[in-house]
Amino acid sequence: MRVMLIVNPFATATSAAGRDALAHTLGARFHVDVEHTTHRGHAGELAARAATVGYDAVLVHGGDGSVNEAVNGLLPSPAAIDDTPSGTRSRLPAIGVIPGGSANVFARALGINGDPLQATSQVAALLESGTTQRIGLGHTDDRWFLFNAGMGVDAVVVHAMEDKRHAGKAATPGRYVRTTIATFLRNSTDPAIFTVEVPDRAPITGVRFGFVSNLSPWTYLGSREIRTNPTTGFDSRLGVFAATSMSVLRTLPLAARLLAQRDPRARHLYRDDDVAHVRFVADEPLDVQMDGDYIGERREMIFGHRAAVLDVVAPPL
Repeated sequence: MRVMLIVNPFATATSAAGRDALAHTLGARFHVDVEHTTHRGHAGELAARAATVGYDAVLVHGGDGSVNEAVNGLLPSPAAIDDTPSGTRSRLPAIGVIPGGSANVFARALGINGDPLQATSQVAALLESGTTQRIGLGHTDDRWFLFNAGMGVDAVVVHAMEDKRHAGKAATPGRYVRTTIATFLRNSTDPAIFTVEVPDRAPITGVRFGFVSNLSPWTYLGSREIRTNPTTGFDSRLGVFAATSMSVLRTLPLAARLLAQRDPRARHLYRDDDVAHVRFVADEPLDVQMDGDYIGERREMIFGHRAAVLDVVAPPL
């Protein structure tokens, strides 16, 4: 079996010794080519080459952003794949994840061990047994997303965390919480709003922040799952979570329900765990994030879903 191992050496939870150990473990069982990323988008370039050359699997050792890049390099664009029946598409390598980031949302949702060395042994055993799962993905802006994309203050938080990481500060759960609270308070009076449109209902206007999920949980806070759309999953369509207020008095009870892992409900919240497509539209460009990476500002985002589009190395989901 021929495997490409894509390593992000700058990921939060990686080390040179750890990377050598997992490469050695995989190399004892497969023919492994190790590729280190050197720039933004490089994981996608490498995965695209793996698909062309004919690798059996692409393993990514890095954070969610690196996995997102690899998936977008591996698969045709959403616009192209929507016109190609799944039965006629050429066989692509399965993708596996060895966690190396701070949150590792996608890997954890797939049931992959959080420890990189244990995850390596787990993924290797799954590969040897031929155990893969076919999952659906969300898409927007002609890109695939694995677990969520958001507009508004959610993306502002992601942007702020990226700035902190670039300044050399670790992306710890505590720093994420502090950044989230500070960002909410700083933007609570910001007049920026947008409209959310979903099938078969009136538009939701005056939305202050919203996100679209491909799975649950939405993210993790340490070991705690944060489930904004509890029944959204790999076997459903998209989850929508849109809030029309950033009032502290209204947001705190909702945050408490999320932290307590209770069904998220509030009068200022619109939620649906299974919709076919969603549109966000704003009068002015707003910050947008995808799979925890800041991708810039947009006035409009149209979200769709494609079932059974990606083979992943994972235990039964």
